[in-house]
Amino acid sequence: MKLFIPDIAYIDPRSLKYPAGKSVKEYLDKLNIPIINSRKVVIEGKSPQQNYAKAKRTVYITINLEKKLKSCKPSSDYQFSLSSSCPGHCEYCYLQTTQGEKPFMKVFVNIEDILSVIQQHIEINLPNITSFECGSITDPVALEHLTGNLKKCIEFFGSSNNGRLRVITKFDNVDSFLNINHNKHTKFRFSINTRDVINKFEHNTSTFEERISAAKKIATAGYPIGFIVAPIMIYDSWKDDYKELIHRLKVELEGYNDEISFELIQHRFTSTAKELILTRFPDTQLDMNEEARQLKWGPYGKFKYVYPKEKSSEIKEYISELIKTNFKNSIIEYFT
Repeated sequence: MKLFIPDIAYIDPRSLKYPAGKSVKEYLDKLNIPIINSRKVVIEGKSPQQNYAKAKRTVYITINLEKKLKSCKPSSDYQFSLSSSCPGHCEYCYLQTTQGEKPFMKVFVNIEDILSVIQQHIEINLPNITSFECGSITDPVALEHLTGNLKKCIEFFGSSNNGRLRVITKFDNVDSFLNINHNKHTKFRFSINTRDVINKFEHNTSTFEERISAAKKIATAGYPIGFIVAPIMIYDSWKDDYKELIHRLKVELEGYNDEISFELIQHRFTSTAKELILTRFPDTQLDMNEEARQLKWGPYGKFKYVYPKEKSSEIKEYISELIKTNFKNSIIEYFT
């Protein structure tokens, strides 16, 4: 897909002290993107929908001052951020309720400081291996062309004896990662779904074909890989569509003999998320009929609506069997 280009950029003056900050400004200048030097982002739409749409076309170039990284169990030991928010407009996104009415993208350019903090956390945990997730509040691949910082992270972890990196993405901008010394210390996990789900609900992300092509490139480059099949949805042709998805992955990854992990997540929503989604996407086709769901207590102190146990079990058994049948080298890490 085409690389994301913002309509407007705000630049924190502090970010221009860093090489990546200067290069981002030069990149945006060449594209004639309006730039405002400020430590405050101003978005003034006439409605919540306008605020959301404008925010998704706005970037804020700034720095990440986080010194103590948050836990990211069970995915990794810690999480860190190269950016926040992303250009995607996924209607069901779990970040809908956490990033406010104006989820503009922050892009952090002080990569030297970020890697220094990571190294400190690695050293504290020696001689153990320490793992890090960089996609908890963003899609780092979607914004990589602005800074090149994910490539620097992969190179850093490639030369680290005790650090490991996990990346999650719905984007196909992976070419810059193919010919670097990753040493198998970075694992790429692609968020995938059926054509129908992607086309209806995952706007401004890479297509079904583009993601599978990107996964093949990363696998061919020797990276450990995995797939997050999420959110799994029940609709008229869901079984045929998920069967097509898993079969296509099998065909494209023929010859990849290392372990392939799968994480399976059924569609869920909270009452707060439902209200916000209907505000931002009034014509959404998402199935959010609360009467057809059951309540499940979530890890962050909120009830969420999931499929009833009978349907949930059917999803788990059907998708798991598809994976086991098509991938002898697969491991299903969890279903939730």
